[in-house]
Amino acid sequence: MMLGQLIVNVKNKGGDVERENIESNTTADTVKLEYLSKDGTLVTYFTDFKTRLQIFRVVVPWEEERGIVQNTPQVLCFITRFAKNEFISSDAMSKLRQKNPTAVRTPEEDKGLEEYMLNHVVNVDKFAMLSHHLNNICHDAVDSTYMKDTDLAQVLKQDMQKIRSEMKIPEVQQLSRCKDTSEIMKSCLCQYQLCIGWYPCGLKYCRGKDSAGKVVSYRCGIKTCKRCILFEHPAKQKMYCLWDDL
Repeated sequence: MMLGQLIVNVKNKGGDVERENIESNTTADTVKLEYLSKDGTLVTYFTDFKTRLQIFRVVVPWEEERGIVQNTPQVLCFITRFAKNEFISSDAMSKLRQKNPTAVRTPEEDKGLEEYMLNHVVNVDKFAMLSHHLNNICHDAVDSTYMKDTDLAQVLKQDMQKIRSEMKIPEVQQLSRCKDTSEIMKSCLCQYQLCIGWYPCGLKYCRGKDSAGKVVSYRCGIKTCKRCILFEHPAKQKMYCLWDDL
């Protein structure tokens, strides 16, 4: 087993510096990136290369000034599939070495805003087979873990219409946006946006000549990117999507 760890400082949209902790595990074939935002939200970005699933978990503090007081923060999990060559491998990540940990990093490429409509509420216990890590990461998001029905059907190798009927997936087209809903206890369509300010997104290759003078290609570094993601999902009540008003 090979473990790797990087600590990276990166500026967010507001100009504040956030510290990302990136861990790779070659045996589990996973990479975990985690950071704490200025408003106290803990963001975890977990990539499972064996199942080609990425899990985003956000732990959001309750806003007491909004009149809702809770002892525990709100936890959301978003699960999506990813393309085979979208990230560098956990093995390549584990070989990265820390250089100047106090420096503020700037990504080479901004991938812009990605949008996902996640219309299915995943029962974490029932669908633990999606990833061996799902229970560990999303155990506090029992009724707030979301996934697209087509992704779920593809992973489980089942018919999408059967998935929709058996799981009673809500028709999100019939829901109003939470920001347009006045009733705090009414279900609505919620949007949540997060950004990963810096992550290794690919390998760099250079061209040179070997001892015989033949032109060869060799790995000479990593490419880094920034990505922002907008998740749209059904909220059982507007009170679980208060940020949508902002």
